[in-house]
Amino acid sequence: MSLEGKKIGFAMTGSFCTFEKAFGTAEELVALGADVCPIMSFNAAAINSRFGTAQQNRSRLENICRRPMIRTIEDAEPIGPKKMFDILIVAPCTANTLAKLALGITDTPVTMAVKSHLRNGRPVLIAISTNDALAGCAKNIGALQNYRNYYFVPYCQDNYKAKPYSAVADFSRITEAAESALEGIQIQPLLITDGKN
Repeated sequence: MSLEGKKIGFAMTGSFCTFEKAFGTAEELVALGADVCPIMSFNAAAINSRFGTAQQNRSRLENICRRPMIRTIEDAEPIGPKKMFDILIVAPCTANTLAKLALGITDTPVTMAVKSHLRNGRPVLIAISTNDALAGCAKNIGALQNYRNYYFVPYCQDNYKAKPYSAVADFSRITEAAESALEGIQIQPLLITDGKN
């Protein structure tokens, strides 16, 4: 399935070390002809880090997508009623956001965007990035993998020696995973080694 002409919500949460990969993915989606709407969580939009200031990160995503971002709960709420997206991608998706989604908590622009989008039975694609994927967060990943309309980008342990519980999605496969999710298929294999099968 081609992504050309598809309406895509592109939501970023606060895993700042993966922002550069996320920006690259947004650029790829736009280059493929998708209509991409930027969304950021409160933390992603407001925290300065060694990976860029909040203003730099907001401006960069808006420039890539060529439109203002959704960054309030109020602005995210109409996503479902207006059927704004064919698919919603959360990349990166932190353990904090995963937990909230698993428990139905809606207290950020991203969690509201997902909740509102899901009312239409349309796919949500998760690109995890968390240091406790194989610890406290594991139950939430497992829960979402069993919920309808949730799909995952293949992921792996990113540094098993220094961070044995950490996992991160292979951002280079987000486009492929989105195409599969739009057809109702979870891309396989889901668990990969160092970004490869």
